Amino acid sequence: MSEHQHHHHGHGHVPAADFDWDALAAHLEREAELRAPAVTAAAQWLRDLPGGGEARRVLDVGSGPGVIAGLLAEVFPDAEVVAVDQSAALLERARTRSGGRLNVQQADLPDEFGKLGEADLIWSANAIHHLGDQQTALTALAGRLRPGGLLAVAERGLPLRYLPRDFGLGRPGFQARLDAAHEDGFSTMRAELPGATEEVEDWTAMLGRAGLTPSGTRTFLVDHPAPLARPAREHLHAQLSRLRDQLADHLDPEDATTLAALLDEHAPTGILHRQDAFFLSAMTVHTARALPA
Repeated sequence: MSEHQHHHHGHGHVPAADFDWDALAAHLEREAELRAPAVTAAAQWLRDLPGGGEARRVLDVGSGPGVIAGLLAEVFPDAEVVAVDQSAALLERARTRSGGRLNVQQADLPDEFGKLGEADLIWSANAIHHLGDQQTALTALAGRLRPGGLLAVAERGLPLRYLPRDFGLGRPGFQARLDAAHEDGFSTMRAELPGATEEVEDWTAMLGRAGLTPSGTRTFLVDHPAPLARPAREHLHAQLSRLRDQLADHLDPEDATTLAALLDEHAPTGILHRQDAFFLSAMTVHTARALPA
């Protein structure tokens, strides 16, 4: 399980031997950097919860190349921060980019929760939904917490918005239709996971069933207004390219034409050049605490 799989719904869970890890890592790093202010605000909220500032061992489960783990290390400077991922290649990237500040742990979840050791704070963003039995995964993470420890799960929130409702190409409401197609693909991805278990995704109730005491939910805004800087535009172009690959068979011809126009690297109406493109989403973090000693 890795946060990087969040961007590959429907593409399987063990990449091919010739998989381009460098390209994926660069893509994930760029996204995490765009979301960094929201993640930092979330981490500061966790630090300020009762006992949060005393954390000595922090895990980022599904860390990818370690951008978020690095932000956690900044907010928890006295803690050992460990990036946990299925991919050794992404973990090496995490270790390198942190200058050795981060420790790393390769673990193939759900089979290797035991590798994680104990922690005072466990963070997991967009990773639990890649495990077939989400409740069992949360219960396993809860079992890794020290007495009084905190589990923070960032799942869902609000989908990314990046253009006005009517941006002059095709029929208005394009992004909402992409969302609908993506949700169907997400459901298919979940149904095909090993041990897939249907679950009402009430994260607070699920954390309670994991034996923890819910300790609050907050949502953090990711807001980069127009006109966007080049890295954000390049990230949107990459995201739209991935959506084209994933949803090619599910878009009507007009929306497919609109998507192709947005991906045109030279046209002024392409996402790389539009003055009306922005980057807006929301990240929801659910927290719960283990019983004190």
